[in-house]
Amino acid sequence: MDKFTRSDLPNQTAFPIANAGYALIIGAAFATAVLALLGLTTLTLVGLVITFCICGFFRDPDRIIPDEKGIIVSPADGKVILTDLMDDTPFFSGQTMKISIFMSVFNVHVNRVPYDGRIKKIDYHPGKFFSANLDKASLENEHNAVFIEMDNGKPLCVVQVAGLIARRIICRIQPGDHVIRGQRFGLICFGSRLDVYLPADIKLRVAPGDKVKAGTSILGHFESPRP
Repeated sequence: MDKFTRSDLPNQTAFPIANAGYALIIGAAFATAVLALLGLTTLTLVGLVITFCICGFFRDPDRIIPDEKGIIVSPADGKVILTDLMDDTPFFSGQTMKISIFMSVFNVHVNRVPYDGRIKKIDYHPGKFFSANLDKASLENEHNAVFIEMDNGKPLCVVQVAGLIARRIICRIQPGDHVIRGQRFGLICFGSRLDVYLPADIKLRVAPGDKVKAGTSILGHFESPRP
């Protein structure tokens, strides 16, 4: 039987919302209420739609994390748009496997840790706002790189990349923190992508075109050394 675990305590509400969304939701709901009091029916209906859309964007469902040894789970919901073996990159020296996941505005945008480990450093870089599905977005867009030393001793880097309409990257972990697989660590507002840089010996379980979910979908695994 497959084993699963929880990385965070379960939410206590039927429709959990990420904390970052409450201010926008309350603002949209208040504006809608004012429009309703003024008797502006059409604008009130538009306000209701916008409020519900914001609620949908900031939804933060609980996830059950697979507990298989040596696996890397997806840090984001979305579509795999790239799996490529690369040479030196700004985020990883030597050969590395890069996996890119594109998140549309319809995906859950809460980001999760791919593997147990310790945060080595976090590098934030301001930049441009090209469409997140373009290759040049990885380096030229605003991005936040999270470097993790995995418990198996290998390095890993997760890069939160802003998109065309994304204007806020949220990261709630700090260097020195110990993190566990599937743990929530951040969020990118309104469409974006995540790039994952892994050691070249990773055995992939995904390919471009696959749809993945943060914390539950397995991107790949490391083979256990033979005794």
